[in-house]
Amino acid sequence: MRAVHVTRLDGPDAVEIVDLPQPTAPENHVLIEVARAGVSFPDLLLTRGEYQIRPDLPFVPGAEVAGTVVSAPPDSDFAAGDRVAAFPGFGGFAQFVTAPAEYVFPLPGDMSFDVAAALPMNYLTCLFGLLQRGALQAGETVLVHGAAGGIGTAAIQVAKASGARVIAVTSTAQKGEVARAAGADDVVLADGFLAAVKDLTDGRGVDIVVDPVGGDRFTDSLRSLATLGRLLVIGFTEGAIPQVKVNRLLLNNISVVGVGWGAYWASRPHVVRAQWDQLIELARGGAIDPPIDEVLPLSDAGTAIGRLAARSVTGKLLLDPTR
Repeated sequence: MRAVHVTRLDGPDAVEIVDLPQPTAPENHVLIEVARAGVSFPDLLLTRGEYQIRPDLPFVPGAEVAGTVVSAPPDSDFAAGDRVAAFPGFGGFAQFVTAPAEYVFPLPGDMSFDVAAALPMNYLTCLFGLLQRGALQAGETVLVHGAAGGIGTAAIQVAKASGARVIAVTSTAQKGEVARAAGADDVVLADGFLAAVKDLTDGRGVDIVVDPVGGDRFTDSLRSLATLGRLLVIGFTEGAIPQVKVNRLLLNNISVVGVGWGAYWASRPHVVRAQWDQLIELARGGAIDPPIDEVLPLSDAGTAIGRLAARSVTGKLLLDPTR
C-alpha cells in the first residue's frame, strides 16, 4: 500500500511517499480501508519532533480517518463493509490502517467521508473542552481565537450547537468570513480584540475563551473574561507558551483550564465512543458541519503539512489515499 513516511525530523520536507505492506490487525483492532485522512496540527509538530509523543523513526503520521471496515473482531460493533470514522493515533496517512475497536465510530447514513474525517481530533477536543472542562451553559458567550482554523471552526460549531453566543477572533477579514460561515455571531480582528469584545458585551466580557493560539494575546484574553469566566488552554500555534500572573485570577474570580483531550482518554478508552455519540447527537441539529479547505492527494501530504506551518489553512485539510 502507499503511505506517508516521516524519516527525519526536518518538518514537512521530511515527508516521503513509500510502499509498505498492508497492516495486519492485532487483537481487538479494526482494519480500515482509508477514504479520507484528516491533517491536524500535531502532524506538523511530529515532523519536527516537537510533539509530546515522539515515535521512533520512520513512522506514518495521521491520527484521524474515515473509510470502510475490511475486518473487525467478532465481538465488536463492526463488520466488513461498515462506513466508519476512527482515531488510530498514527498510521492514518496510508491506504489502510488499523485502530483499536474503542476508537472506531459508526457513521450516520447521510454523513460523507469528508465530514467524518474532519471530526475526531478537532471536534472531540472542543466537545471535551467546552462541555466537560469549561462547563458551557446555553446562553453563555464564547470567544474563539484562531477561529478560521480547524480547532477554531470546531469550537464555533460545538458552542453554537450547545446554545452559546460566539465571538470569533481572526487575523484577517478574509478569515473572519470563514468564521462567520462556520456559525460565529460576531467577528473581531486579533489586533485590538479586547476593546471590541468589551464593546460587543457592553463591558461585561465573555464566559469562556477558547485559546489554541497562546502567545502574546493571552493576557488580554484573561482581561476579556466576565466574572467566573474560564479560559480554555488548547494549544500554542503561535509557538510561545504564555505565563499566568495568578493575581489576575483573583481579581475577577476567573479560571485558566487545561484541555488535554488525549491525556484524558489515554487511561479511559471507553469515554471516546461516548463522546462521539454525544457529538453526533449535537450534529443532528445541523450546527456541526466542518468547513473543508481542500482534499489533496496522498502524494501532497508534505504540501498539506506545510500549509499548516504557514498558517494558511481555513477549516480542515484532508488527504485522499486513493490519489
